[in-house]
Amino acid sequence: MDEFAAGGTPANGARVVARAWVDDGFRDRLLADANAALPEVGLSMAGGLQEQRLKVVANGPDEHHVLVCTLCSCYPIALLGPSPSWYKSEAYRSRVVRDPRSVLAEFGLDLPAGTRIEVWDASAESRYMVLPRRPEGTEGLTEDQLAGLVTRKGLIGTAAV
Repeated sequence: MDEFAAGGTPANGARVVARAWVDDGFRDRLLADANAALPEVGLSMAGGLQEQRLKVVANGPDEHHVLVCTLCSCYPIALLGPSPSWYKSEAYRSRVVRDPRSVLAEFGLDLPAGTRIEVWDASAESRYMVLPRRPEGTEGLTEDQLAGLVTRKGLIGTAAV
Protein backbone atom coordinates (compact mmCIF):
# COMPACT_ATOMS: atom_id res chain seq x y z
CA MET A 1 0.00 0.00 0.00
CA ASP A 2 1.27 3.44 -0.87
CA GLU A 3 0.94 5.29 2.43
CA PHE A 4 1.89 8.59 0.79
CA ALA A 5 -1.04 8.53 -1.59
CA ALA A 6 -3.39 6.99 0.99
CA GLY A 7 -2.79 9.88 3.39
CA GLY A 8 -0.01 9.77 5.90
CA THR A 9 -0.41 9.86 9.64
CA PRO A 10 1.96 10.35 12.58
CA ALA A 11 1.25 6.70 13.43
CA ASN A 12 3.45 5.78 10.43
CA GLY A 13 6.42 7.68 11.83
CA ALA A 14 5.74 6.24 15.27
CA ARG A 15 5.87 2.70 13.81
CA VAL A 16 9.23 3.49 12.22
CA VAL A 17 10.60 4.85 15.51
CA ALA A 18 9.33 1.89 17.54
CA ARG A 19 10.93 -0.57 15.12
CA ALA A 20 14.23 1.35 15.34
CA TRP A 21 14.04 1.21 19.14
CA VAL A 22 13.64 -2.58 19.22
CA ASP A 23 15.74 -3.58 16.18
CA ASP A 24 19.31 -2.23 16.07
CA GLY A 25 19.82 -3.54 12.53
CA PHE A 26 16.76 -1.65 11.29
CA ARG A 27 17.92 1.45 13.17
CA ASP A 28 21.31 1.28 11.44
CA ARG A 29 19.70 0.81 8.01
CA LEU A 30 17.21 3.62 8.69
CA LEU A 31 19.95 6.08 9.62
CA ALA A 32 22.14 5.03 6.68
CA ASP A 33 19.40 5.09 4.00
CA ALA A 34 15.87 5.77 5.22
CA ASN A 35 14.30 5.34 1.78
CA ALA A 36 15.71 1.81 1.51
CA ALA A 37 14.67 0.91 5.09
CA LEU A 38 11.06 2.15 4.99
CA PRO A 39 9.70 -0.78 2.92
CA GLU A 40 10.66 -3.07 5.83
CA VAL A 41 7.71 -1.55 7.71
CA GLY A 42 5.46 -1.26 4.65
CA LEU A 43 6.11 2.44 3.98
CA SER A 44 7.74 4.54 1.28
CA MET A 45 8.34 8.15 0.33
CA ALA A 46 6.93 7.60 -3.19
CA GLY A 47 3.69 9.12 -4.32
CA GLY A 48 4.63 12.28 -6.18
CA LEU A 49 6.37 12.75 -9.49
CA GLN A 50 9.50 11.36 -7.89
CA GLU A 51 10.38 9.68 -4.61
CA GLN A 52 11.25 12.21 -1.93
CA ARG A 53 14.59 11.67 -0.22
CA LEU A 54 14.24 11.06 3.50
CA LYS A 55 16.99 11.43 6.05
CA VAL A 56 16.34 10.28 9.60
CA VAL A 57 18.39 12.01 12.28
CA ALA A 58 18.74 10.45 15.73
CA ASN A 59 18.68 12.37 18.98
CA GLY A 60 21.43 11.41 21.39
CA PRO A 61 22.32 12.17 24.99
CA ASP A 62 24.19 15.35 24.00
CA GLU A 63 22.45 16.39 20.79
CA HIS A 64 18.91 17.17 19.75
CA HIS A 65 17.52 17.61 16.25
CA VAL A 66 14.65 19.81 15.12
CA LEU A 67 13.08 20.19 11.68
CA VAL A 68 11.99 23.20 9.69
CA CYS A 69 11.43 24.28 6.12
CA THR A 70 12.54 27.89 5.91
CA LEU A 71 11.25 28.41 2.35
CA CYS A 72 7.75 27.03 2.68
CA SER A 73 6.53 23.98 4.57
CA CYS A 74 8.19 20.89 3.07
CA TYR A 75 7.38 18.02 5.34
CA PRO A 76 7.28 14.18 5.24
CA ILE A 77 3.48 13.88 5.03
CA ALA A 78 3.63 10.11 4.47
CA LEU A 79 5.24 9.66 7.90
CA LEU A 80 3.87 12.56 9.93
CA GLY A 81 0.48 13.29 8.40
CA PRO A 82 -0.54 16.82 7.48
CA SER A 83 1.82 19.45 8.84
CA PRO A 84 0.65 21.40 11.87
CA SER A 85 -0.20 25.06 11.32
CA TRP A 86 2.68 26.25 13.53
CA TYR A 87 5.17 24.38 11.31
CA LYS A 88 4.04 26.52 8.36
CA SER A 89 4.08 29.79 10.28
CA GLU A 90 6.63 32.43 9.39
CA ALA A 91 7.43 32.90 13.08
CA TYR A 92 8.44 29.25 13.56
CA ARG A 93 10.28 29.02 10.23
CA SER A 94 12.44 32.06 10.95
CA ARG A 95 12.92 31.79 14.71
CA VAL A 96 13.81 28.10 15.04
CA VAL A 97 16.87 28.66 12.86
CA ARG A 98 18.07 31.71 14.80
CA ASP A 99 17.17 30.66 18.34
CA PRO A 100 16.15 27.00 18.46
CA ARG A 101 16.63 26.66 22.22
CA SER A 102 14.06 29.40 22.97
CA VAL A 103 11.58 28.04 20.43
CA LEU A 104 11.88 24.54 21.89
CA ALA A 105 11.36 25.96 25.39
CA GLU A 106 8.13 27.56 24.15
CA PHE A 107 7.01 24.05 23.17
CA GLY A 108 7.83 22.91 26.71
CA LEU A 109 11.12 21.24 25.81
CA ASP A 110 13.87 22.57 28.06
CA LEU A 111 17.16 20.99 27.06
CA PRO A 112 20.29 21.04 29.23
CA ALA A 113 22.67 23.88 28.38
CA GLY A 114 25.27 21.40 27.12
CA THR A 115 22.92 19.82 24.58
CA ARG A 116 23.85 20.72 21.01
CA ILE A 117 20.81 21.56 18.87
CA GLU A 118 20.95 20.87 15.15
CA VAL A 119 18.31 22.39 12.88
CA TRP A 120 17.53 20.50 9.65
CA ASP A 121 16.06 22.56 6.80
CA ALA A 122 13.82 20.53 4.47
CA SER A 123 13.49 21.24 0.78
CA ALA A 124 11.43 20.16 -2.20
CA GLU A 125 13.86 17.27 -2.75
CA SER A 126 14.68 16.28 0.83
CA ARG A 127 12.60 15.58 3.89
CA TYR A 128 13.71 14.79 7.44
CA MET A 129 12.34 12.91 10.42
CA VAL A 130 13.71 12.86 13.96
CA LEU A 131 14.36 9.54 15.69
CA PRO A 132 13.72 10.46 19.33
CA ARG A 133 15.62 8.79 22.15
CA ARG A 134 13.84 5.81 23.62
CA PRO A 135 12.40 6.75 27.02
CA GLU A 136 13.99 5.10 30.02
CA GLY A 137 11.95 2.38 31.69
CA THR A 138 10.35 1.14 28.46
CA GLU A 139 12.39 -2.05 28.09
CA GLY A 140 9.39 -4.34 28.69
CA LEU A 141 7.05 -2.64 26.22
CA THR A 142 6.03 -4.18 22.91
CA GLU A 143 6.70 -2.47 19.61
CA ASP A 144 3.03 -1.39 19.42
CA GLN A 145 3.17 0.02 22.95
CA LEU A 146 6.36 1.91 22.13
CA ALA A 147 4.76 3.36 18.99
CA GLY A 148 1.99 4.71 21.21
CA LEU A 149 4.54 6.83 23.08
CA VAL A 150 5.77 8.67 19.98
CA THR A 151 4.21 12.04 19.11
CA ARG A 152 4.27 14.07 15.93
CA LYS A 153 6.14 16.80 17.84
CA GLY A 154 8.75 14.19 18.80
CA LEU A 155 9.14 13.26 15.12
CA ILE A 156 9.70 16.96 14.28
CA GLY A 157 11.95 17.53 17.29
CA THR A 158 9.81 20.01 19.22
CA ALA A 159 9.23 17.38 21.94
CA ALA A 160 11.46 14.71 23.49
CA VAL A 161 9.26 11.85 22.28
